[in-house]
Amino acid sequence: MLKWFLHRKLRAFERGQGYDASYMHELLDTDTEAFMKFMRATSLGRYQKDVPTAVRVAAGLTSSIAADCGPCTQLGVGFALAAGVPAETVAAIVKGDQAAMSPDVALGVRFARAVLARDAAADACREEIVRRWGPRALLSMAYAVMAAQMYPALKYALGHGKACTRVVVAGQPVVPRHRAVAAAGLA
Repeated sequence: MLKWFLHRKLRAFERGQGYDASYMHELLDTDTEAFMKFMRATSLGRYQKDVPTAVRVAAGLTSSIAADCGPCTQLGVGFALAAGVPAETVAAIVKGDQAAMSPDVALGVRFARAVLARDAAADACREEIVRRWGPRALLSMAYAVMAAQMYPALKYALGHGKACTRVVVAGQPVVPRHRAVAAAGLA
């Protein structure tokens, strides 16, 4: 009965978001306990304390783009818009156009990039985040970066990963930064 209910919830999510969650159905069919543990772990991405939504979104979307510039990023775009982040801000994050971002949002992008690259620049970003918003904001940012990697990692590990696809923000196609850099031969 529980599996039936969870599959039903997944199908409703798929319809509502225009998202293929077949990998989640597979996970649920394979092991309900594993499904529940994954869902609990990914809930960390919803933790948000003391940091502006757009800044946390910047870190999460940047992390998602690094892991998967397709369906997971598109889902993150939809969640960002639903949370009230302006479409122009979301598009700038996806494109990696820091000049079009507020200083706070650009800090979120720089933090995520530095963390993912294991770059020492993360230290200065970390200090600035704590200075501006406090230690819970830093934890919110860390969880956003980490959680955005979980779904793509699971999808690819289970063989459901997709090649980069078009990301659309408020009806306009946007090329994710790392695809634009690769196309220009700068990667």
